[in-house]
Amino acid sequence: MTEEKLTGKQFLMNVLNGLSLAILIALIPSALLGELTKAILPYFPSLQFILDATTIAMRLLPAIIGLAVAMQFGRSTLEAGTIAIATYVGSGAIRIEEGAFLMAGIGDVITAGVTAALSTFLVMQLTPRLKTYTVLVLPMTVIVIAGGIGSFLLTYISQITTYIGSIIMTMTELQPVVMGILIAMAFSLIIVSPISTVGIATAISLSGVAAGAANLGVVAAGFGLAIAGWQMNATGTSIAHFLGSPKIQMANFIRRPVMMLPVLANAAILGALAGILKIEGTPISAGFGVSGLIGPINALHLMPGGFALFNVLLVIVLFGMIPIALGIFFFKLFNRTPLIRPEHYRLDFE
Repeated sequence: MTEEKLTGKQFLMNVLNGLSLAILIALIPSALLGELTKAILPYFPSLQFILDATTIAMRLLPAIIGLAVAMQFGRSTLEAGTIAIATYVGSGAIRIEEGAFLMAGIGDVITAGVTAALSTFLVMQLTPRLKTYTVLVLPMTVIVIAGGIGSFLLTYISQITTYIGSIIMTMTELQPVVMGILIAMAFSLIIVSPISTVGIATAISLSGVAAGAANLGVVAAGFGLAIAGWQMNATGTSIAHFLGSPKIQMANFIRRPVMMLPVLANAAILGALAGILKIEGTPISAGFGVSGLIGPINALHLMPGGFALFNVLLVIVLFGMIPIALGIFFFKLFNRTPLIRPEHYRLDFE
């Protein structure tokens, strides 16, 4: 196939986009159905298959990362399959014990992304040179070299990401309100950047109150941006900010970062409430906001008492009423300054 000249930035963006898509494909089924199924499984044992199926989907994340990254570059079936296998090999998702191959969770997401990028680079370099020998040489070369390098890097990358996650978790335990504010504000910005919030949360194994605060930061961005652009955008577009993703404002954010001031104020308060009320989450739910009700459902599941009436009402207030009220208040407040105008949030999809 004819190779296109890619800049380093374009190459990185393709890898990040593939990583984000793979995380959505492999983890959303478990995030939506997994926790809910666990809650009702004692009453409906026949639903065990749903839990098993979504768990298998989760375990295949590294392979899906490789496949999704390959597709971002428009690779052939042979090349995409090779990249997927190499990524799975290098991710650490398989552990060998006494000659048996065991699935060891989802592996290390960052290592999987690095291995997928390296595999893709090798494919792009080798394919034009191998020509008719591609089918014979390409798979074994890329799987062994890229997969081997990924396996070598796995220990070091996983130690770094684990260390970062541990620092965040420890600081959140010591200062839940302060860290809740900082994490919520950070994730409200990350969600409108090219970086995947779910990818970051999964990579550093963000959980507990830290994940709850991160999720509420995304909630603040979803509702805050929808409210700020309500006058300028169609109703469906506005709703897509919180039922879909605030990432649709990425271009506006890159052009004018100051537009996020009302959202940051909203996120700060929600993050503080996460710390005060001990709202928790999981690495998977941390980056979704209210999309698919993944954040609220996981928060409910992790609360003492689970799906009790009081907890349900608290989640409705915290994930809906408060961020909407704060979104209106802070937009009106900042709209009185020259910094914020409704047209800053206009989206044109023509």
